Order: sequence, then C-alpha cells, then structure tokens
Amino acid sequence: MHTDVVLINLLVWMVGVSGQHYLGGQMLQPFRLVRSKREMALTEGSTHRIGSPMLKRSPDITKAWGTKSEQLLRIDDHDFTMRPGFGGPAVPVGVDVQVESLDAISEVDMDFTMTLYLRHYWKDERLSFRSNRNQSMTFDGRLVKKIWVPDMFFVHSKKSFTHDTTTDNVMLRVYPDGKVLYSLRVTVTAMCSMDLSRFPLDTQTCSLEIESYAYTDDDLMLYWKEGNRSLNIDERISLSQFLIQEFHTTTKLAFYSSTGWYNRLYITFTLRRHIFFFLLQTYFPATLMVMLSWVSFWIDRRAVPARVPLGITTVLTMSTIITGVNASMPRVSYIKAVDIYLWVSFVFVFLSVIEYAAVNYLSTLQERKERKLRERLPCTCGLAHPGMMSASYSEVDANTTGNYGMPEENGVKQERMLVQMAMESDQITGHVGTSAYSNVWIDTHVIDKYSRFLFPGSYILFNIIYWSIYSQHTPEAH
Repeated sequence: MHTDVVLINLLVWMVGVSGQHYLGGQMLQPFRLVRSKREMALTEGSTHRIGSPMLKRSPDITKAWGTKSEQLLRIDDHDFTMRPGFGGPAVPVGVDVQVESLDAISEVDMDFTMTLYLRHYWKDERLSFRSNRNQSMTFDGRLVKKIWVPDMFFVHSKKSFTHDTTTDNVMLRVYPDGKVLYSLRVTVTAMCSMDLSRFPLDTQTCSLEIESYAYTDDDLMLYWKEGNRSLNIDERISLSQFLIQEFHTTTKLAFYSSTGWYNRLYITFTLRRHIFFFLLQTYFPATLMVMLSWVSFWIDRRAVPARVPLGITTVLTMSTIITGVNASMPRVSYIKAVDIYLWVSFVFVFLSVIEYAAVNYLSTLQERKERKLRERLPCTCGLAHPGMMSASYSEVDANTTGNYGMPEENGVKQERMLVQMAMESDQITGHVGTSAYSNVWIDTHVIDKYSRFLFPGSYILFNIIYWSIYSQHTPEAH
C-alpha cells in the first residue's frame, strides 16, 4: 500500500516536469498554461471592445480631488442654506472694492458704467479645517454654489453681469479658522441723477450702492473693511469729457416699509466736466456769429443786397447751433446754462436784423416826407442868400430827394432839408407861414451809429455776467 502511494506521487511529478501528457490519444496541456491563455484571450477581447464596462469604471482623478476637499471642509455635514451663526448676532461682512475702469457716463440716459473687483470678507466656522502649515485653500466658482455667500446686489442698477471669459471670474479662498474671502469681477450700469442746470459748466456726483437683498441689519452687518482705504482706483482711469476729482466711501441705513432696515454701502465719486470741447464746438461759433452780425452796422444802409443776406445767414447759423446742442442732450424741463448763452446770442443776431429793418423803414418814411414838402415849397431858383451858398451842390446825395450836404458836426454827417433854405429865404423876403419847419433835421444814420457801440457793449457785459455766475461755483480739481 505504501508502495502504491509512492508510485502515484512519482507519476504526478513526472507529468508536471514534462509539461504535457496524453489522454485518449490527445495531447493535454497543463492547467496553468490553459488558464493563462484564457486570460490573454479575455484581455485581447476587452481591448478591441470600445464600449467595455471596464473603461467606464476607470477612476476620475478630478472627482476624487473634489471629494477630498469637500470632505475636508465637511460641506455635507452642514446646512449652508442658513447664514453662519443662525439665530445669533448679525454676521459682519467686510467689503473692499477695486475700480478697474469707469467706462461711460451718459447725460441722455442718466447713467454710468463701471467695472470693479468686489471682495467680501466674513467668517464661517463651518468651513474651518485642520492644517499643519496653516495654509489657505483657493477654489473657483464651482464651490461657491455649495456654501453660503452674502447676497449682494447693486441698488438702482440698470444692468450688471459677472465676467465669464475664459471662465467665471470668481474666486473663493478659505482659511483654516473658517475665514472666507470671496471675490468677483463685475461690470454694472447704474443710475445717476444729474443736475444739468449748469451744463456744460457743471460738476456731477454719482454713487454706486451695494446692499444685501434678503438679510436685514439684524442678520448681516455690511461695513467697509478698512474705511475709505477700502476703495482703490486704477491710476490709468480717464474720461474724455470729465475730470475725476474724488472717490470716497460712506455707509448708511436704508429702510423699506415692508421688510425693515438694511446696511447700504456707497461708492461716491465727483466728476467735473471739461469745458474746452464745448468752447470750441458751441461758445466760439456762437460768439463769432454774433460778431459777424455787427458788420452790417458799417455797411451803407442803401446796400440792401449786402445787409439782408448777412442778417439772415447769421440767424440760420445760430438756429443750427442750437438744434445741434439740444439733439445730444436729454429733454429736461429746466433751462441749462448753454441754453441761456445760445438764446441770448440768437437774440443779439436777430436784433441786428431788426435794426436794419428799422433803419430802412425810417429812411423810407423820411423820403416820403421830403417829397411832400418839396411839392409844397415854392421855387428857390432865384435865392441868393450868402449864408446858404456855403453849401456846395456837389455834395448832394444822389438818392436823397432835395437834400444838400452840410458840414460834419461832431463827426456825424448831417443832412438838412431844402425846406430850411426856403424858410430862411422867406424870412429875408418877409413871407410868413413856414416857421413850423424851422427845426427840421434829418439824420438817418443815427441808429447805425449807436448800434456800433450799443450791441458790442451789451454783449460784452452779458459775457462778463454769464461767466462770473457760472464759473464761481465750479469747484477746483483736487
């Protein structure tokens, strides 16, 4: 029996050494070799099958890292729909702002556009974690959706958006003690109520207001983290029409009758308008048109084709300037400073046209009177008064009926009617009945003479008053 057992073990050993044996006339392979071939065939078949379940079960490294951070912050262990310290005192949330650009200020729409970095600081002990090196962890916008963040919004904003190129411009930084820094890049267009009564010599003050939408001052206390130093301005900011004078921060309480009191943060900035553009485009052209209308006072009153088109041209040009300025301005219900200047200039131009109309009309009336008096006077052909012969017949005005030129008196050429000569001849010959015309003097240039000094003097006085009123309250740049 013992010998049989030894023979069987010897036979098994020999089969293992040879690596093969025959069974029923067929060559049999060892079990170990058959198993390795089956595993190779299975592996080769899996590499050729694209939809293999083995590829779908490959580990996601990104997901694994996200899971580790969430486990470290214990996000699933807390309810982040409630504010930190719910039921206790208000959560202090510090804010600081860095203004990147002040893009546009529109008088027509009464608004401004600003791009800024808005940062929030608060403490949430639910996010505290252990750290041997006391280092913070930084995340992007994906984690923001899973934790509590302050619900800030811009009061009186017309539109705003968070930049998302190439990804959402949102940053979240968590410290081991639970302190949180939440930063985002925002562009906002907000309302700015402008007073244009002094336009374009005006100074405008606009403000961007930040407030919590849901939490009153009992739940959330907003404050500027470092006072006025919490607001940082890029030095490269510049505007085409305005000079930035001042940026400062303030904090106030806002009351809503249905919800209560809220903390509100203000970013207030003061802008002074550049006047040089409007001097070139509005004030200088208007002033030149007024001065051009004065040229007609030095043109002969009989030159109708020269004086009439000159007056009409200046009037139409002033109308065009007024229309162009009003087209780019909002339709306010009060008078602006530029309106006063343009309309007064328009009145001066219009009065210059009326002045020539008055000169022409008075000259026509005088000529009619001269004709009637000449028809009623007797012939003075035989008159030989020595005092009257000093007047030369060569100085007779060709367009003045029966008028003789007289010497200049006080620098003004006077014209005396023929009736004066007839009156003196009547006194010599003893005729009576013409004494009513003894003081008849005609001076049709007197209106032009006074207009040459009255119009420029009045306009200069207006400019002195205008610029003294609208410039004295304009604050200087800091």
